[in-house]
Amino acid sequence: MNAFTFKVDLWKYHSDSVGEKMLKEMKTRLMRSKKGKSGAKRHFYRKSLIMILIVASIPGLITGALVYGIAGGRLESELLHLNNKQIEQRARNIDTQLTNLELTLSHWAFDSKFDYSLESRNFIQNFEKARDITKTLLVMQGSNTINKLVGLYLGGDEQPVLFDPEYAPLTAKPEQDLYAGLLQSDKVTYWTELAFDAKRPQEKELTLVHHIPGGSLKPFGALLIRLDNEKVGDMLQTMTPYDGGATFFLQDNGKLFASTGGNGIESPFVAALREEIAAKGQDEGSFFFDWEDATFTVTYGKFSRIADSWTYVSASPITSITAPVMLVSKIIFAVSISALLLAALLAWLASRTIYSPVNRLLNMLMAGKSLSQENGDEFSLIERQWHNLNRESTELHSKLSEQLPYVKESFLHQLLQGYLYAYSEEDLLERMERYKWKVDNHRFIVIYMQLTGIASLEGKFKYGDEGLVTFAAVNMIEEFAAQHFEQSKTINFHDLAAGLLLIVPKDHSYAVELRAFGEELTHAINHILNMRLTIAISEPADAISNIPLSFEGAKHAASQRNFDNENQLIDIGQLHARGEGSEEQQYPFTLEREFIQALRTGQDADAFELLRAFLAALSCKGAKAVDVQQGMLHLLGSVQHAIMVSGIQPTRLFNCVNMYEQLSQIREPQLILTWFQDRVCVPFLKELGGRSDSQVKRLIEHAMIYLQQNYMNDISLDNCADHIGTNPFFLSKSFKQVTGKNFIDYLTGLRMDKAKELLRESALKINDVAEHVGYQHSYFNRIFKKLEGMTPSRYRELSQAE
Repeated sequence: MNAFTFKVDLWKYHSDSVGEKMLKEMKTRLMRSKKGKSGAKRHFYRKSLIMILIVASIPGLITGALVYGIAGGRLESELLHLNNKQIEQRARNIDTQLTNLELTLSHWAFDSKFDYSLESRNFIQNFEKARDITKTLLVMQGSNTINKLVGLYLGGDEQPVLFDPEYAPLTAKPEQDLYAGLLQSDKVTYWTELAFDAKRPQEKELTLVHHIPGGSLKPFGALLIRLDNEKVGDMLQTMTPYDGGATFFLQDNGKLFASTGGNGIESPFVAALREEIAAKGQDEGSFFFDWEDATFTVTYGKFSRIADSWTYVSASPITSITAPVMLVSKIIFAVSISALLLAALLAWLASRTIYSPVNRLLNMLMAGKSLSQENGDEFSLIERQWHNLNRESTELHSKLSEQLPYVKESFLHQLLQGYLYAYSEEDLLERMERYKWKVDNHRFIVIYMQLTGIASLEGKFKYGDEGLVTFAAVNMIEEFAAQHFEQSKTINFHDLAAGLLLIVPKDHSYAVELRAFGEELTHAINHILNMRLTIAISEPADAISNIPLSFEGAKHAASQRNFDNENQLIDIGQLHARGEGSEEQQYPFTLEREFIQALRTGQDADAFELLRAFLAALSCKGAKAVDVQQGMLHLLGSVQHAIMVSGIQPTRLFNCVNMYEQLSQIREPQLILTWFQDRVCVPFLKELGGRSDSQVKRLIEHAMIYLQQNYMNDISLDNCADHIGTNPFFLSKSFKQVTGKNFIDYLTGLRMDKAKELLRESALKINDVAEHVGYQHSYFNRIFKKLEGMTPSRYRELSQAE
C-alpha cells in the first residue's frame, strides 16, 4: 500500500462517515418537523412565507411590466431617431476619410516624380530612380490605414512596368490587359473594383485610380490605391452600432459594391432594400423594413465621390435597438425572483430558532437516529455516542500509524517542491514532530542525485527504462543512508533522479560521513547498475522552511556538472568557500552558421558531420551540462528561425510538438545527437528537398560560396549572376526560394556576422573591421546600428564584458 492508496482509503472513510451522518441528520430533522410542529404553527409559517413572497415580488413585477411596455411604444421611435443620427454622423466621417484619400492621390499625381520623365523607363540602369519611386509609394501606402497597396503602372509602347511598390516588368498577358484597362477610362480620377489575382477572380478590391502625369490629356500611366477589403469592412462596420443586420454601399450605376453582412449585390435582401429605397424617391432618410419575420431599421444616404455618387445603407434588427431596454426589464424580473428566494431563505432561517442547543448537539451526535429508538434520557444518549466516536477516532489513529511512512514521503515530496510555502516554521515543525521526526536542535541537509550513462549500457537497460533504473538506485540509496545517518528519507523522482533529506544534530560536522556515503554509493551504482552518478550536497539549513531553497540549490548545482559521463560529487558549501568559477565556454558561432547553411542547401552528410562537431565543441573538456543544454537549445532556436525564413512553418513540420521541452529532458550526448538528427534535421531536409530541385540548389550553393569568398569586395547581383552563369532576375528569384532571403539581405547578414566575429575576437579598429567586410566606415556604423540596435564599439564592449 502506498501513500496515494492510504489517502484514498482515508478520504473514502471520512466521506462515507460524513455523508451517512448528513443523510441521517436530514431524516431526523424531517421526522421531528413532522412530529413536533402543530397544524396551526405550520399554517402560520405558511401564511407568513406567502405574505413575504407577495410583498417582495409585486414591486419588481410592476416595474418590469412598465419598462417592457414602454420599450414597445414611444421608446422604440425615439431610439430609431437617435440611431439614425448616429449612423449619419458615422457616414459623414467615412465620406471625409474617402475624400481625404482622393485629395491625397490627386496631390501625388501632380508631383514632379510622376511627370513625363517616367517614359524613359530603363530602371535597371537607373536603379536609384526606381528606388526613389518605391520609397515614395511606401510613404503613400502608409499615409492611410485602409490602404492595402499603392502602386504605379507605366504603360505605353514600351515594356509595361508595375511598381507594387517594388519594380517589376509586366510579362503576363492577363496582367498587361488588366492594367492597360486602367488607362481606357475617360476620367482622370475614378473609383473601380478589380480582381488583381487572376487565380481568384471573385476576390475584387476597391481601387482608386489617377492618371499620370496629372492634368495630362495623354496619360501613359496610373497611380492606384488598392484598399484592404478587411479594413473597408471594418470601416462599414462602424455604421452598424448593433449586432446583426447589414451595411453596404454601392455606386448608383451598380458597378461598385461593398458589404459587411456577407450579402452580395444580387442577394434577395439587398435587392429588396434597393427597391424600397428607390420607391421612397429621396436621397436620404430612414424607415422600418420587414424581412423574413424580422423588422429592421434602415438608414440610407449619399456619398458624393469624384464625378459619381454612392448610396450607403445601414439595416439593423429592431431588437438590436430595443435590446438594452429589454435587458433592463429582464434584470428587474431576475431581481424579483431573487427577492422571492431570499424571502424563502429568511423564513427558513427564522424557523430554526425554535430548536434548543441541546437538541442541536443531540442531533449531531446521534447521526440521525430517532430518539424513540434509544433507551435513556438525552444526556445518556450523548455520553454513549461520545464513546462510540472516541473508539472510531482510536481506530483512525491506528490506521494513520500504519500508513505513516507513506504520509511522510508525501509530505516530504511537497516540502521539497515548495508546495508548503504558506505554512509557518512552527506549523512545519509541528507536522514533522507529528510524523515522528526528531527536529529540535537539528539541521537539514538535502542531497540531489542524478544518474547518467543509460545510452551506453549496451543492452542492460534501454532508453525508456528510467523508472526501473531509478527504483533500483533509490533502494540502494536508502540502504547506504541508513548505515551512515540516524534520520534520512529518500524521494524517488522516477526520471533517473532522486532526493535525500538528512536530519543531523547541529553540534556535529558530517563532512566525512557525507563523503564516505557518496563514495560507497557511487561505487555500488557503478558496479551494479553500470551507470555514473552525480551527487550534489546542499549547505545545512537550520530552518525547515529553507529546505525547498536547499533542494533547488542542489538541483542547480547538479546542472553545473561536467558534461562528460563521469562520477561527480558537488558540495555547495565547499564551492562557496573556495569561490571557484569555471571559465565560460565559447559558443561555436562559425559551426552553427556552417551547419545551418548545409541544412538550407540540402547537404545532409555535411550537416550531420557539422552537428557532431558542434556538439563536440560545446561538450569539450570541462563543459557544464547546463551550458551544453543551453547551447543546443540556442541551436534549435536558430534552426527553427532558418526553417521559418525558408517559408516552412515549424509547427506543421514538427506536428505541433514542443521541441524545446523534449530537448531539455535529454541529458545523454549520444541521445541528444540522435534526437537532433532524427527529429529536426531529417524532416527539414525532406521538406526542403521537395521544394527545390538539385540543379537550382547547386546553382545557389555556388552563389553562396562566391559571396562567402568575396563578401569584402564590391559585389552586386549582376556580377554574381555573371560569375555563376545565369541572369540577375533568375538568380534573385531562385536565391529567395532556396535560402528564404533575398540577395542583398543575405550578403548584409554575411558581412554583419563576420564583422561581429572580428569585433569579438580581434583588436582591429572599427575602420579596419569595416574595410574587412566591404563597407565604408560611416555606412558601416549606420547599418550595424540599424541591424543590431547598437554601435560596433558598444557591441565590442558588451562582448568583452561577457
